[in-house]
Amino acid sequence: MEEFFYTSEKNIQILISLLKKYNIRKIIASPGATNVTFVSSVQRDAFFEIYSCVDERSAGYMACGLAQESSQPVLLSCTGATASRNYLPALTEAYYRKLPVIACTSSQDFHNVGHLIAQVINRENPPKDVALLSVNVQSVRTESDLWDCEIKINKALSELTHRGGGPVHINLETTYSKDYSAKLLPDSREVRRITPYSKSFPKIPSGRIAVFVGSHGKWTQRQREATEEFCKKFQASVFCDHTSNYNGLRSLNYTLKSSQEIRRNEFPFDLVIHLGEVSGDYYTQRLMKNTKQVWRVSEDGEYRDTFKRLSFVFEMTQEEFFDYYNKNTDFSSLETKDFYEDCLEENKRLYSLIPELPFSNVYLAQQMAGLLPENSVIHFGILNTLRSWNFFELPDSVSAFCNVGAFGIDGCLSSLVGASLCEKEKLYFGILGDLALFYDLNVLANRHIGNNLRILLVNNGLGQEFKNYNHPGARFGGATDLFIAAKGHNGKQSSELMKHFALDLGFEYMSASDKDEFHKVYKRFLTPELTEKPLFFEVFTHSDSENEALYLMRTIEKETKMEAVQSKVKQTLKSVVGNSVLKNLKDTLGK
Repeated sequence: MEEFFYTSEKNIQILISLLKKYNIRKIIASPGATNVTFVSSVQRDAFFEIYSCVDERSAGYMACGLAQESSQPVLLSCTGATASRNYLPALTEAYYRKLPVIACTSSQDFHNVGHLIAQVINRENPPKDVALLSVNVQSVRTESDLWDCEIKINKALSELTHRGGGPVHINLETTYSKDYSAKLLPDSREVRRITPYSKSFPKIPSGRIAVFVGSHGKWTQRQREATEEFCKKFQASVFCDHTSNYNGLRSLNYTLKSSQEIRRNEFPFDLVIHLGEVSGDYYTQRLMKNTKQVWRVSEDGEYRDTFKRLSFVFEMTQEEFFDYYNKNTDFSSLETKDFYEDCLEENKRLYSLIPELPFSNVYLAQQMAGLLPENSVIHFGILNTLRSWNFFELPDSVSAFCNVGAFGIDGCLSSLVGASLCEKEKLYFGILGDLALFYDLNVLANRHIGNNLRILLVNNGLGQEFKNYNHPGARFGGATDLFIAAKGHNGKQSSELMKHFALDLGFEYMSASDKDEFHKVYKRFLTPELTEKPLFFEVFTHSDSENEALYLMRTIEKETKMEAVQSKVKQTLKSVVGNSVLKNLKDTLGK
């Protein structure tokens, strides 16, 4: 006699696993073919308390009554076609009464929607007042699918009780698998939301603790004090770039170290606390993936799984988070590992090894970053410019910003001009490549521009990002210039175009085409006093020099003989056994 266990469909296994972790037992199932794999899997599991109802409209209202009376979530399961439409009246009731009802509507492959496939309807946009959240949980075909399913289901189940709670909708794809051989469910990752009203908070783990700060506004004194106290007590290090705007206790600009192509001495973190928003420091962000778990702290309470290690979301202010752990941690049983001094030593060692750089954006940053006037503000163009300047420290009193929210080049200059209107006695600097500046050129003619504005144009005649040696676009050689890097626009590095434009608009203009010319004029650009006119500094560089500078910065760490041998062996193995076998071997060996 054939034995039946759980379905082989991974997305359904993940849902069942997380239902158990969230202690959601009650299910009202309606008959159908599309939800067979789900229903047949839960009915053989004694954990669940299952009821049957043929009419989905009645099933929905039964769930309302059961959820109200038991004070527990209730899951509804139905098939495809119009079955789900009959949940709408009851879900509307649940919405206005804040009842924790889960409408789990099974579906064929989402790609079938809109192609006249029988029993396929579009459930993407339910009415606003039937569900607090609606998610599509696709079949799992890749590792990214698995990650996406876990996060979506966690978000949905957490929303049942979020801010008073209410119904949620999970549209569950099925492949109609006939394989019911899975005896064990996966240990799916549970991601819980913590609020100031939560009854219990997770404990800080022992080991290495890091705080990663993405782009961040100006820090209040309370934010800084609470963070610094936490870092002192827990021996935590704060990894940040210029847009993090944190220069308090135990701050680390680790861009140079984390950018090295030869990666060694990387710390396996036990906990990363994630603050701020999008980061343009891709190198250090990559380092954060080497962690056991991530706690996201943000007032929005959203599930932002940047590093794919998220375990808790703290919906609260930074001060509330740090204050709680500063006051409620038993330090007698906590063994943290202090690695801050080791990081400082690594930074010091690498900076001492920086070679002579060619004339480039990176070179400009090396010469100017530490000399910016006290209490000034600097805005960077995205990608190549931000990366170049992130390699070097800014004075502690300087605030830095970049349009990394949506990462577009279209408004970098206008954002700088807008900021400069705020405080007329403060200096505002902008560092932009030529494509970014010319894209946003019209704002330079704005009549509100004051003498506190200073613009550095790094004019290399194209989109340098696409010419860098490690960018996919660079592989086409000279053909990259035509359309990918957009070479030849904006006067083809004309020495007169921006000069006349800037002078005619009332700027003081200066330029440099090599190191000697640069060193004759750059101190004028950095003078701490307000000048009579706003300043425009145009620096002409070459794409090859920009590329070489980035390569030199990222290859300070040299490969040892042993690493060269290991690399050769690895390449040989890869060619013989393939990537998948090699990955399994690495997982087995733990390396």
